[in-house]
Amino acid sequence: MKKLVECVPNFSEGSDQNIIDKITAEIDGVEGVKLLDVEPGKATNRTVVTFVGTPDEVIEAAFRAVKKASELIDMSKHKGEHPRMGATDVCPLVPVSNISMEETIEYSYKLAERIGKELEIPVYCYESAAKSKERKNLANIRSGEYEGFPEKIKDPDWKPDYGPAKFNPKTGVTAVGARDFLVAYNINLNTTSTRRANAIAFDVREKGRVKREGHPLTGKIVKDEKGKPVYTPGTLKAVKGIGWFIEEYGVAQISMNLTNISITSIHEAFDEVCKKADARGIRVTGSEIVGLVPLKAMLDAGKYFLQKQQRSLGVSESELIKIAIKSMGLDELKPFNPKEKIIEYMIEEDAGNKLIDMNLQEFADETASESPAPGGGSVSAYVGSLGVSLGTMVANLSSHKRGWDEHWEKYSKWAEKGQEYKDELTKLVDEDTNAFNKIMSAFGMPKGSDEEKKERQKAINEATKYAIQVPFKVMEKAYESMEVMKAMVDIGNPNSVTDAGVGAICARTAVIGAFLNVKINAQDFDDKKFVDEIMSKGEEIENKAIQKEKEILEMVEDKIKTL
Repeated sequence: MKKLVECVPNFSEGSDQNIIDKITAEIDGVEGVKLLDVEPGKATNRTVVTFVGTPDEVIEAAFRAVKKASELIDMSKHKGEHPRMGATDVCPLVPVSNISMEETIEYSYKLAERIGKELEIPVYCYESAAKSKERKNLANIRSGEYEGFPEKIKDPDWKPDYGPAKFNPKTGVTAVGARDFLVAYNINLNTTSTRRANAIAFDVREKGRVKREGHPLTGKIVKDEKGKPVYTPGTLKAVKGIGWFIEEYGVAQISMNLTNISITSIHEAFDEVCKKADARGIRVTGSEIVGLVPLKAMLDAGKYFLQKQQRSLGVSESELIKIAIKSMGLDELKPFNPKEKIIEYMIEEDAGNKLIDMNLQEFADETASESPAPGGGSVSAYVGSLGVSLGTMVANLSSHKRGWDEHWEKYSKWAEKGQEYKDELTKLVDEDTNAFNKIMSAFGMPKGSDEEKKERQKAINEATKYAIQVPFKVMEKAYESMEVMKAMVDIGNPNSVTDAGVGAICARTAVIGAFLNVKINAQDFDDKKFVDEIMSKGEEIENKAIQKEKEILEMVEDKIKTL
């Protein structure tokens, strides 16, 4: 899966739509990046932009936007209610999926260095990318704002991390950082009381509430040796929260910022608020996510609520999301459309030409058409996915079988394994056809000059190797998936033993079918060592699959006799 990074630059312009459009056009023009949101504020004279994409492309888009902002915004003339220090005030990178914070920090340094070197803008690194403790908190860097930086930048303690230690009146300075994904999350209550909502918010938020002597509401505030109020912490780490009344809906809400969902997840926040609200005689009726949410957060929530019900976690991605939505009432105030709320779905490429998105009739018709793809490789992958789907079905049925409740977790783990195999094989359905198309594209390259012939042959070799590797991957995954079917014949619901047997037959078919594709694609490949190795491994997998199918079917026959 792709590595995805979100970028949320704040530009010091909120009124001139022409300038805003020119800045965001720079982002929109980078392939591999999707512009998700543009929120101008006239009072703050500031625009918050959100876009997401693969790391290198996000850095390119961010740099272009910062460059355009430096050309169009004159900070010496800027006025606004929000604290600011530069034309591009802040530019944080946020890891979304398949990328660590450490990697994200390195990308933020690349961006900061380029801004400082090529645009000659002083850059400070903050949050997780901070190079010193004092610079972690953005408020410390921004202290004094734009007007204070001509003197502040001369202080050796405030030398920029990148770029010149010289104030530029037109562009000001910029902060580039890396931070965790922040989820704006509101929980709905069956009350109109802001005071009661605030009480619950103070119960759960990390900061907690002011400590008092005697009466918790009217008692004297406890202060530390510096005269600052002492707080009793709330129960949830990395959570900010207040209570408010939303006139549009006629209800009070707990409005929270979950600043690190790896510390406190959405579902943990929801359940904790339910507990604290119940203790105060108040009911939670639902919740809403403001903006976007990572896919993993929704899948984790779905699994969490299934686990509480002692139900199998080995269900499809769409089912997990549906359970998360219903469990947390995310659709109480307005519809929750996963395609519009989940980041990964928002940036998906048009799926209209994917084989796996066709219905059964369309897939069969496309396979039967005069087009050479999809062919045997794609069909083998699909047969393999159907096979392990049958094994997974037996695991889920076993998990819910009356009288087997104490064993639900065991079957749930098998169902989760089956779902993983199914998802991998499903992806390979399209990947095999993509591999074939790459070969066709390579053969279609120009071959007039010696250089063109050389490039064409190189492309043909690379495409051919890939076309060998994809069906070989199908072989590996289809064979590995047979462990699910074997386990379900052995310990699964006996009434479904034949379903697991059919799954094993499908898996063996997928292995043999995919191997035929490996053989035909390898016959003209000039890397003999590579071909010999993969053919040897392929023969081993094929023999093992045939043997395992035989074992499983013998087990099925024995089980049938005992029914």
